[in-house]
Amino acid sequence: MSRILSVNVGEQQAVEFRGHTVLTGIYKFPVEGPVRVEGVNLVGDDQADRRVHGGVHKAVYAYASEDYGWWSEQLGRSLAPGTFGDNLTTEGVDVSAAVVGQHWRAGGVVLEVSEPRTPCFKLGIRMDDPGFPALFSAAHRPGAYLRIVEEGSLAAGDRIEMGLPPEHGVTVADIARIYDRDHSEAKQLLEVPQLSDPWKRWAQRFAET
Repeated sequence: MSRILSVNVGEQQAVEFRGHTVLTGIYKFPVEGPVRVEGVNLVGDDQADRRVHGGVHKAVYAYASEDYGWWSEQLGRSLAPGTFGDNLTTEGVDVSAAVVGQHWRAGGVVLEVSEPRTPCFKLGIRMDDPGFPALFSAAHRPGAYLRIVEEGSLAAGDRIEMGLPPEHGVTVADIARIYDRDHSEAKQLLEVPQLSDPWKRWAQRFAET
């Protein structure tokens, strides 16, 4: 059964990085009971830099517990839900294979798959390894950002009901692969009506070269 294994939130924190104080919201931890999902966020959650994190197209971040298991084997240590800054740690969902525009219903909330996670240096801070963002990208397990279609509440244990995937078939993993490895396929992304404007602009730039 596809379900939410953990709901994770976190406020902004100030951390030291290379001699500077950096604000980050990547430190997220599991919470008990229903959590309200509204606007562009979960109640109790925050992002430090809304230019590159959060907002309508990146309101909720989901990562699969199965991918956490893979990382634990690679790194030789256990990783708790929320370690990668995910709001929803899922079970029984191939999150990176989710099709852009596909709807997920969980609890009283409807979410829409929007785009992959492209890691920044703050993931390296969280993992205490400046090189980890590159490892994360190379692993091709990006997880998925989701838009909020219908506000409501959800909780750990809620079943995830997957809607029919759009016919274009482009997954968040496809976007990540094209971004990281093969810009020649960027034109394919322009055929995805649910793609966010920043990604459309990126794809248009490479489609014209």
